Amino acid sequence: MKGDLEISQSVRLRPIRDMAAELGIRDGEIQVFGNYKAKISLSLLQRLENGTGPEGPGRGRGKLVLVTAMTPTPEGEGKTTTAIGLSQAFNLLGRSSILCIREPSLGPIFGMKGVGTGGGYSQVVPMEDINLHFTGDIAAVTAANNLLSAMLDNSIHHDNPLKIDPNRILWKRCMDITDRELRQVVIGVGEEGTGITRSEQFIISAASEIMAILCLARDFGDLKERLGNILVAFTYEGKPVYSRDLRAHRAMAVLLHEAIKPNLVQTTGGTPAFVHGGPFANIAHGTSSLLSARMALALSEIVVTEAGFGSDLGAEKFFDIAARMGNLPVDAVVIVATLRALRYHGGAKRSAMMIPDLAAMERGIPNLLKHVENIRSFGMEPVVALNRRDGDTEEEMATLRQHLRTREVALSAIAPYTGGGEGTADLARLIMDMPGIRSPAMSPPRAPVLYPLDLPLEEKIRIVARKIYGLEHVVFSRKALRQKGLIEPLGADRLPVCIAKTQYSLSNDPRIRGIPEPDTPCTITDLTLSSGAGFVVVYTESINLMPGLARHPRAEKLDIDGDGWIRGLG
Repeated sequence: MKGDLEISQSVRLRPIRDMAAELGIRDGEIQVFGNYKAKISLSLLQRLENGTGPEGPGRGRGKLVLVTAMTPTPEGEGKTTTAIGLSQAFNLLGRSSILCIREPSLGPIFGMKGVGTGGGYSQVVPMEDINLHFTGDIAAVTAANNLLSAMLDNSIHHDNPLKIDPNRILWKRCMDITDRELRQVVIGVGEEGTGITRSEQFIISAASEIMAILCLARDFGDLKERLGNILVAFTYEGKPVYSRDLRAHRAMAVLLHEAIKPNLVQTTGGTPAFVHGGPFANIAHGTSSLLSARMALALSEIVVTEAGFGSDLGAEKFFDIAARMGNLPVDAVVIVATLRALRYHGGAKRSAMMIPDLAAMERGIPNLLKHVENIRSFGMEPVVALNRRDGDTEEEMATLRQHLRTREVALSAIAPYTGGGEGTADLARLIMDMPGIRSPAMSPPRAPVLYPLDLPLEEKIRIVARKIYGLEHVVFSRKALRQKGLIEPLGADRLPVCIAKTQYSLSNDPRIRGIPEPDTPCTITDLTLSSGAGFVVVYTESINLMPGLARHPRAEKLDIDGDGWIRGLG
């Protein structure tokens, strides 16, 4: 079979203007980047929300399908590929559907995971452009982030009028390449006038609060207000310093004035796709922009979106942060699973997880069932989508189906990689028959959440650990307790929590597969207030905001030939 890049390059793409016109997007609301990429003006939302949007069957508030997964293996289980295939399937079955996913970071592309545009016949295209710089959104996020760093250090250099304590600077620089050497650095070293020598940290751009703000902002005004609310440091007297105190937020908004506009592309099957924003789910909130979701819901019958990694990360954060802030009710949930992940969580070695092993597969089923339980804790009945792979056996399939049947969990075997929309059609039919999808669109109900915002900060963390991770024992380090005491008076106690945790385990220890014991400690090492984004980041043990490259990163395979064709992406 052809590789991902070959398939992407062989697809006959439709002009993006034609696709936009079919959606009801007017010429003045689209800004094209060549023939196959475009940004959509926020004026579209203003028009649609004023009731002058395109007319036709299914237009109004569409239905929202959230795609999440069981705890993945290091190779991933095809969640994005499934989301793309599912949206394509809805269109094949006569239901207008738009896909909403995140745009890829260069870090994973050059590192171990690879591209973030799906695979096979379920990709967003042109995949080379989307994976490599795209429309410049992440570069704009990086620039805005580092402008704030520069203005902060500049204020200290010029007589420090805000009395900022250099030892209490919270804001970090960022870049969109994984470089472990930048995790802890010293800046301001050199000749006199270079700057104040101090410790500094770099984080990957996807973990920046700017990225979260971009994905959660409602409009330009809200963007600018959120940027001004960023907590950057404390003074010598212990008073908070915000971005607005440095007069940085307006210039940062200028840098983001194009990035805030959702990007419109298409899939290999010709389905419209908004690809916008790129926060990681293990260290950030992990979902594409609220703006793109609102546009898609106003333009189509069924919107398919994905939330990064398993239900313990992306899905929990989608419900408790993104959907809560955007009041986006979820109408159906899909949990992606693979037999290899079940074998892996049942004890199979990573080198052997592709080999049929009925006993290991059965031992891994409790991990999948925990993710089912997690979605049910939000009042939703999920569908399990089994992403079929070469080597999967009918015996394993039948055993899994029986386990799920006894727990009244629906299962659909899918092949989005090889079959595109057709390979995902049975899943689409199953979802179309669910009550949340079949019921007529009415005024949107309130999005379900795991906890109310008026609970103490520590209690919110314990609720997530207990209900979602299955852990009863939460341990706070001295640093975390000290930080809690600092940020609670600043309003942190009224915000949702965004827990930064490994994606490879339901616990915070990536070595623990399957289901962790309830008394496994969930260790909280630090807390930071993302006052612009509107949540508190809770760091667990073993989490890192600047990943490193593998011994043989995928960057070694990338090349470009004499005709300008890129090789090695897929």
